[in-house]
Amino acid sequence: MIRKGDIQDVGLLQTIGRKTFDDTFGNTCTLEDMKGVLERYFNAEQCALELNDPDDNFFFHEREGVTTGYMRINTIYGCPLEQLKPFRSIELVRLYVLKEFHGTGAANELMDFAIGFAKQLGYEKMYLSVWEYNFRARGFYEKHGFVNSGVKNDFPLGSTPQTDYWFVRDLG
Repeated sequence: MIRKGDIQDVGLLQTIGRKTFDDTFGNTCTLEDMKGVLERYFNAEQCALELNDPDDNFFFHEREGVTTGYMRINTIYGCPLEQLKPFRSIELVRLYVLKEFHGTGAANELMDFAIGFAKQLGYEKMYLSVWEYNFRARGFYEKHGFVNSGVKNDFPLGSTPQTDYWFVRDLG
């Protein structure tokens, strides 16, 4: 089941957000940098602000009462890619599944939901940023029709420099 998050999910978003982000990127930067990133993006005030924003959409994937993953879809227009400026575009900001649920289909269900959500709202393109060395995620996105635009995006984790690529999917 996939359900929309609300203000009651602040603690859940903090817990699953911190866990999945640290599992994904914890070995790519210093412990101090990771701690700073987690404190900045997953503190209660920040999570509440995002969950209350009508242009931010959080969805939680649950199986038998257990949250297995989540995603964030941002409907604020302001795409950083020039090639998408003529189109109604939506950003898939995050899609994470707890590592113990990798391979269970949870990520596929979240992605299918995200694409359907965007189409239902009349968007023409979906884009996302993915770390250049996260080959597992890049393969997943490509499997779901996303194409690497070749445009790089700096995404430092604290003082640790990292580079992402913008991936784009046509929703037509």
